[in-house]
Amino acid sequence: MYTEERQAKILNSLSTTGRIDVNELSSLFQVSRETIRRDLRILERERKLLRTHGGAILPEQAPPVSTKSKDMAEPSVKVRTTLNIQEKEIICKYAATKIVNGDTIFVDNSTTCIHLYQYIPKNMQITFLTNSIAFLVECAKTSCPNHTIVCLGGILKKTNLSIYGNVALENAKQYFPSKAFISCTGITNQSQVTDSGIQEIDIKKTLLSVSEEVYLLADHTKFRPAGQVYLSNLSEMDYIITDTLSDYSYLKLSEEIKNKIHIAI
Repeated sequence: MYTEERQAKILNSLSTTGRIDVNELSSLFQVSRETIRRDLRILERERKLLRTHGGAILPEQAPPVSTKSKDMAEPSVKVRTTLNIQEKEIICKYAATKIVNGDTIFVDNSTTCIHLYQYIPKNMQITFLTNSIAFLVECAKTSCPNHTIVCLGGILKKTNLSIYGNVALENAKQYFPSKAFISCTGITNQSQVTDSGIQEIDIKKTLLSVSEEVYLLADHTKFRPAGQVYLSNLSEMDYIITDTLSDYSYLKLSEEIKNKIHIAI
C-alpha cells in the first residue's frame, strides 16, 4: 500500500469514529507504530487532524470560538495535555539542560511547560514560581527537599487550571527570576508571540520583563497561528526552543534571532 493510500484510509477512519489509535492502525495496516506516527505528523501539518497521546482526533473537536468569553476559545486543558506530547517532552528535556544550581525559575501555565519538572535534577537547589496548578501537581508527585515551589496566589481559573487576578499579579512583582520558561498560542508572521489567556497575560508579562533570561518553548504547531493577545516580540526571547517539524520560513528573521533558535532532538 502506498503512503498516500494509507493516509487516505486513516482520514476515512477518523471521519467515521472521530478518534484513532496508533496501535490499532499499526495492526490494521501491518506497519510499524513509527510509520503510523509519521503519517499522523504529516496529516497534522496539513491541518487534517490533531495528534493526541497514542492517536489523533478531528480538528473540529476543539471548542469553537466564543464571542462571550474573555479569552479566545481553545481546546480544554484536558485535551491540550494530550496533544504533541512527544515534541513537548523533547523540548522540555532540552530546556532543562539550561537550568543551573541556584536558579529561580518562573514556569507559566502552558501545557508544554508541565513536562519541564521531570527533567530537572533533584540534587539542584532550585526555586520555582508558577501560576499553573497542573505544574504544581507535577512537582507534588516527587518529594524533593532541594526544590522550593512557590504558588502565585489568586483566583482559580478552572478551564486551564491556572491562577490569575490582582493578588497573583502583586505576588509576581515580588520576584526577579533568573530564568522564565513559557509557551504561547502562536507566532505571527510579524514575529509577534501571542497568547489566548487575557486574564493571565499581565502576570506573564511582568515576570518576563524582570527575568534575566527568557526561554520560549514552542513546538511546530505554534508557528503561524495567532492568539488573541500580544505577549512579546520574538526578538525579546533569549532562547527559542522547538522541534524538528517546525517550519518558520514564513518569518523574516534577522541573524540575531536565528541564532536564538535551538532545535531539540
